[in-house]
Amino acid sequence: MLKCSLCIHDERTAKIDIIDGRPICRECQVYLKHPLNRQKIRAELEELMKKVDRAIVAYSGGKDSTVALYLAKEVYNVPELEAVMVDHGFMAKEAIENAERIARALDVPFTVLRYDYSDIFREALLKGDSPCRRCSRRTLKKLHKYALRNGYRYIITGHELPFGHRPYRPMKGGVVQIRLLSMMPEKERLELLKGLPFEFPKLPGYTTNCLVLGPALERYWEKHGHSFEQRRIAALVRYGLMDREKAERELSRPIVPEFQRKIVLQRLGLGYALNLQSCAHYL
Repeated sequence: MLKCSLCIHDERTAKIDIIDGRPICRECQVYLKHPLNRQKIRAELEELMKKVDRAIVAYSGGKDSTVALYLAKEVYNVPELEAVMVDHGFMAKEAIENAERIARALDVPFTVLRYDYSDIFREALLKGDSPCRRCSRRTLKKLHKYALRNGYRYIITGHELPFGHRPYRPMKGGVVQIRLLSMMPEKERLELLKGLPFEFPKLPGYTTNCLVLGPALERYWEKHGHSFEQRRIAALVRYGLMDREKAERELSRPIVPEFQRKIVLQRLGLGYALNLQSCAHYL
């Protein structure tokens, strides 16, 4: 099986061509023609943050949003900040504890908005799809409405990948989303976490806050034979934000603890006895 020589795509997840004797996926080919300018993106981010006087941080209690909150408060000195968590009903207890503990340590007001995303998660498990994109879109809509109601012009998120070549994007109503970790390598993020009271929960998949991701990845693996996180993590490797060895580990088939699977299935109304292989009977 051909594997891209620049990222971690293989023939299951991307088209790969042989160029000058090297296998290179189509995504990496686009990147080679239009490479990201890391310095320009970071400089634009620095300039933008000088204007931010009042913002909410999309705060999941995971490692990336924790780093974003720390940077907004301690590095960029945003005068008025509010950490806002959208609890979709399947947040790990450890993530909520992390969020409360770190917001308290940084002296940032912490607000929790509770909603039920069971429809997204149930459909994803039954169909063997990824729930992440739909979950993220709904969460950002909730945060956008909250920002408009409370007079915030900026929503800071913990994404490390920029919007194309820019670290921000305009939203409706004059609100701007800022990806504060744009082009920040994982090593730098992990180093910042060492100085914070952050405790890593033992959750399968590339997550430090969500109970659903592990079972969803497990189900997707059964159906497709690879991870639905492949494209995003391939981009991290391509841009030099994550090393290949770590990426390969993150993309391996997850081992989901039985207690976690039972919690998720019970909350979704799929029953304790239902295992993920039997989901095909519902299609």
